[in-house]
Amino acid sequence: MANPRRKGTAAREKTASALQGTAADLQAALRRIASPEIAKTSAWFFKTGPGQYGEGDQFLGVKVPEVRRVARSFRDLAIEEVSRLLDSPIHEDRLAALVVLVNQFERVDEARQKKIFELYLSSTGRINNWDLVDVSAPQIVGGWLAERSRTTLRKLARSTGLWERRIAIIATLHFIRQRDFADTLAIAELLLGDKHDLIHKATGWMLREVGKRDEAVLRGFLDQFATKMPRTMLRYAIERLPETSRRAYMLKG
Repeated sequence: MANPRRKGTAAREKTASALQGTAADLQAALRRIASPEIAKTSAWFFKTGPGQYGEGDQFLGVKVPEVRRVARSFRDLAIEEVSRLLDSPIHEDRLAALVVLVNQFERVDEARQKKIFELYLSSTGRINNWDLVDVSAPQIVGGWLAERSRTTLRKLARSTGLWERRIAIIATLHFIRQRDFADTLAIAELLLGDKHDLIHKATGWMLREVGKRDEAVLRGFLDQFATKMPRTMLRYAIERLPETSRRAYMLKG
């Protein structure tokens, strides 16, 4: 005779599995709302042509709010299934995977957060456009390193990989929000000589975020490094300063 308790446990496990879904289920949900017209626009916007920073990336044609909506329906997706999504050649699959990871990171225990962080760092080759980095690095990388050694950020900042360098600076937004600016300034200094416009923009943006909270700290950095900063980085960093200050720093730059 079957054990009713075991039958009940099996039923609960089956229900939980159904609620979690699979990578294939999430992909099917995205494909049901895909638009070839949006895909074409996204491929142009994210620079997927030969020699461009997003070369070869593929798009379904799903807008970000819709990707987020679908990802919320799969917020309990098993980490193995999320890993499958991150391996997808389709941009929206990877974006959805990162949204799922961010949502999970904010509500799971430390052991599960560690797994998410480790999966993230092992997948940086697939977190390969600015939107993918920006939607996830502060919450996952910044969130995990907030109370730990931040040497990982220096390693990422010195990487030959564009997106790892962007992760390094964007992750510090988590610290900036806590009025902890030291790592942002240190990483920004490491990136002063970077050749890529997307790093100039990201670094300038983070410096501007520092200035929104403490203008004196930003000005201290600018007074020391404005003459060495790429003009795009400098322009982004000084955006919120008074016009006279902006002009003065641009002349220095």
